[in-house]
Amino acid sequence: MTIGPRTTGNNGGPVPPTGPNVTNTGDNITQNNGQNGDGNGKGPAGPAGPHLLDLTIDNITPNTIRINSQSPNARLTYLMARLVTHLHDFARETRLSTDEWMAAIEFLIGCGQISSDVRNEFILLSDVLGLSLLVDNINHPKPPGGTEGSVLGPFHTHDAPTLPHGASMTSDPAGEPMLAICTVRDTHGRPVPGVTVDIWETDSSGHYDVQHADREGPSERCVMVSDDEGRFWFRGLKPVSYPIPHDGPVGGLLQLLKRHCWRPAHVHFMFGKEGWDRLITALYLRGDPYETSDAVFGVKQSLVVDLDKVDKATAEKYGVEEGTWLLKHDFVLTTQAETEKLRDELATEALRKLGLNLKLVDHLPVPDLD
Repeated sequence: MTIGPRTTGNNGGPVPPTGPNVTNTGDNITQNNGQNGDGNGKGPAGPAGPHLLDLTIDNITPNTIRINSQSPNARLTYLMARLVTHLHDFARETRLSTDEWMAAIEFLIGCGQISSDVRNEFILLSDVLGLSLLVDNINHPKPPGGTEGSVLGPFHTHDAPTLPHGASMTSDPAGEPMLAICTVRDTHGRPVPGVTVDIWETDSSGHYDVQHADREGPSERCVMVSDDEGRFWFRGLKPVSYPIPHDGPVGGLLQLLKRHCWRPAHVHFMFGKEGWDRLITALYLRGDPYETSDAVFGVKQSLVVDLDKVDKATAEKYGVEEGTWLLKHDFVLTTQAETEKLRDELATEALRKLGLNLKLVDHLPVPDLD
């Protein structure tokens, strides 16, 4: 699939020039006739690598792209070309100072230092920059009626126990009990059995279990599998608003930007089954004070829900007290084929609008050099 005209430019377009002996006087891209390193065309940049001498503001970008364009992996080459192009253009456009560059380096170092096996500051950074939601929307588009995605967040773990339907996933006695009754259906309304569902939320203090230093095991999280009718139900807590971790670099950035660090009350869900598109989503309580200003941009109108109260008949059926908070929701999954078809259609449209000469390989754009 070829999309739009071929484009190149002085800022390093997506298709760098090729050939063993290339000279591009406009971009000062040079190649050395195979005389790098040992003189046999196999120097440090590989066979017939480019001269990386006398680089300037104007030619550093295309030369960086060229030295990165020796991999046989077309997708990697394309990703690196666009990353370098946008990074360099950002520096040129903003006239990035050395102090600002160093501050950014130290910020990233800080993100790595505070991260652990139970806290990922880089995911948090991606969340507050809106990147997490953007990537999810690009990769997991939903047809009409499909449940929309939301952000994964930094506190999903892989140690949650698999529980039977109706079990409690909380050990917090201070929270307000909630019964959740859910179904999983396809886009035609048919139940989808055998779906693995990860569920997690905070405790009543607004902390995930992994944020407690005395954590002895998973709490307020579990895994369930939908039954033959696509149903699953569990006991948890009425979710509460809470601040994202703000004791690290990301919290400091939000302070500098005069942004609050709060998330509206919600419960996380992740659905997986072979042949079906993975769904990462959350349900948010209507009326929460942060419903329209979520620090990580996760709220979508279709994911905002109302809670009810358990009546007598429901209490007897599910073994909970009458008056317990009740969450009921139907989730709609899409097949992998449905999602890939829609993603390809949207990608084709987007790339055409950008006028890029690209084709889709394994549903991802790469330069079309044919």
